[in-house]
Amino acid sequence: MSPRQHNSRPAHGGGGKRPFGRPHDRRERDSDGPVVLYGWHTVTAALTNPRRRIRALWLTENAARRLAEENIETRVTPEIVRPSQIDHRLGPDAVHQGLLAEAEPLDSPRIDTLPQRGIVLVLDQITDPHNVGAILRSAAAFAIEAVVTTARHSPEATGVLAKSASGALELVPLVLVQNLARALTELNERGFLTVGLDSEGSDDLANIELRQPLALVLGAEGKGLRQLTRETCSTVARLDMPGAIKSLNVSNAAVLALYIGASRLGLR
Repeated sequence: MSPRQHNSRPAHGGGGKRPFGRPHDRRERDSDGPVVLYGWHTVTAALTNPRRRIRALWLTENAARRLAEENIETRVTPEIVRPSQIDHRLGPDAVHQGLLAEAEPLDSPRIDTLPQRGIVLVLDQITDPHNVGAILRSAAAFAIEAVVTTARHSPEATGVLAKSASGALELVPLVLVQNLARALTELNERGFLTVGLDSEGSDDLANIELRQPLALVLGAEGKGLRQLTRETCSTVARLDMPGAIKSLNVSNAAVLALYIGASRLGLR
């Protein structure tokens, strides 16, 4: 369906009309609720992902024109709105670039379906959606097999996280688990080398012998890895910094660890 087409309301999975107002505040994770996607890279990646079902799409005239020029199909009949209407729905600080979509959540793979090769990232209760989004973007850049995180104490794959991921949600499988220690145990049993990253690690990651499949485990800023997570990892390593500041933001630590891991495993 071309974005030049205009209908008074977008198509929805349920067939009804949805008022264009602020989304309701869902305080608990709702797997049946819509995923909110906004921004050029985020929305166009979703539109070109055949696994992503789009419920509704709102576009400004400029965004609709750009989609048509780049031959990107909208897959549902969009509603053409003013930029201020999207501002009202998302808030004034959201950089939406004239695109807003509601979509179905993507399926979460199981641990036992992950390929026994390459690298996966495991996140131990990292709750900042900006950080998780940035980590997903780095994971896509390094062709990581999956990102594993907890179903609770982690941000939903929507809104700010999706925008920060800049389309990576459509590229990197996101595995949600109920119990991280149990998931790490399963990875260990499937032959993964599970390496926790912590400032108190026994050796620098660059000095540890790495092999595939590799799981790099990152903890939340401030708290780091939880005790049970540390105990379940095959080993715990640190990232040595030559400068006066010895710690990194968790998303920066992730990209450095991925660079080291990919280089050592010949994946670059």
